[in-house]
Amino acid sequence: MSRHDRGRTHPGGDGPDEAVRLYRTVRLIRRFEERAIELVRSGHVVGGIHPYLGQEGIAAGVCAALRAGDVLAGTHRGHGHVLAKGADPARMMAELCGRVTGLNAGRGGSMHAADFGVGVLGANAIVGASGAIVTGAVWARRRRGDDVVGVSFFGDGAVNEGMLLEAFNLAALWRVPVLFVCENNGYATTMPVAGAVAGSIPGRAAAFGIPAAVVDGQDPEAVRAAASAAVDRMRAGGGPELIEARTYRFDAHHTFEHAVRLDYRPPEEVARGRSRDPVDIQGGRLPAADRAEVDAEVEATLDAAVRFALAGAEPDPADALAYLYASGLTARTGGG
Repeated sequence: MSRHDRGRTHPGGDGPDEAVRLYRTVRLIRRFEERAIELVRSGHVVGGIHPYLGQEGIAAGVCAALRAGDVLAGTHRGHGHVLAKGADPARMMAELCGRVTGLNAGRGGSMHAADFGVGVLGANAIVGASGAIVTGAVWARRRRGDDVVGVSFFGDGAVNEGMLLEAFNLAALWRVPVLFVCENNGYATTMPVAGAVAGSIPGRAAAFGIPAAVVDGQDPEAVRAAASAAVDRMRAGGGPELIEARTYRFDAHHTFEHAVRLDYRPPEEVARGRSRDPVDIQGGRLPAADRAEVDAEVEATLDAAVRFALAGAEPDPADALAYLYASGLTARTGGG
């Protein structure tokens, strides 16, 4: 497989090639996040990140069901979505480091990274906002005649947000082919889902007539199978669907926790959650030699990504008002 093929989406399909592709994606996301945490600690990534560790199987499985022209929007914990859809890890790393060589010239950072070239409409720091963004984007492109589906990733903390529920309503009314993917890791920051969500997450979709399924988010192949079935139905005119992917966040909600040491998850719960690692689950399906080859490829890719990121220039403060207007108009600085 060529360097340019790595990380790209490959719809459908079973067998050894698909198993390798899924493993490559989960391993890439895992090691990208671990390397990013190292850059947070060294001060090269300012402000920290929301690590996706433990949830890699969801992004990998869902994006494996998509075509190159399909679109998605993610969350503040969005690196995995961006990488799984095919964005360049080097430019993504540069974006985290705030360099002009980044995906968004260092202006988006961890929580707002986008790559329209591969269909990533953006990570998003507003809880639940991805639903409205993707529903509108897919509706517009469908009216234009494009055979496109979209994915909205969100966490369990978003299921009570009015903006997301409004997106459910419009997607159902207009039969917009959006796959709503709830990454239920059990916590909205530090709030357990049991203390925040009345009823059930699939029940939210059912209220709007949207079919819903619950899947093991730690198993990349189970996620891919569920997403592929949903995407096929949506592309055939079936309207929106929802998947609740049950998962577990291995690391902190945000890297600031590494310093403040918040105590809200019992150690035995964390150990239990970590015992089902999507990287090991998918890696266990590969011959040892194939797994080692992928691991080496990923390390080489990320070594190069870190070098690329740190070699990039930082934005010039004089250009702070650039890119405010699509026309290219430059904003005037304020007067006294």
